[in-house]
Amino acid sequence: MRKFLVVLDDSTECLNAMRFAALRANHSGGGVAVLSVIPPDEFNHWIGVGDIMREEARERIEVHFEVFAKWMRDKQGVDPELVIREGEPVDQIIAQIADDPEIGVLVLGASADKKKGPGPLVTHLARSAGSLPVPITIVPGDLSKERLEAIT
Repeated sequence: MRKFLVVLDDSTECLNAMRFAALRANHSGGGVAVLSVIPPDEFNHWIGVGDIMREEARERIEVHFEVFAKWMRDKQGVDPELVIREGEPVDQIIAQIADDPEIGVLVLGASADKKKGPGPLVTHLARSAGSLPVPITIVPGDLSKERLEAIT
């Protein structure tokens, strides 16, 4: 089964990327893998404190994921899987694509803020798109829900 890999983070454009991935998976009989990356700089503390912070970060991610997962299951009939990795986000996205041969498309949300650009993930991964083993779909952050449904 082909999976759409989408990145879960705290950005507003993440919402449209999630919607797009779920709608495309529903219409194509695919699946959705949701990747959340915990940056390494969050745990530069003593070992015990770092372990507690890591567990709290995982719990926050799981709660955030469950909101999207419920919508995907209830409205799109797609049961997404959650993958949590630790490290630099771009490196972990590339590693996840390499580790899961079912991933067929990387879906990223682009920021609608023209002053800040599309966002660091889109900027970096678009530069290396030619060497990635899967295509990238970049979803504009300001597309309406209706427009997303029409496109997919």
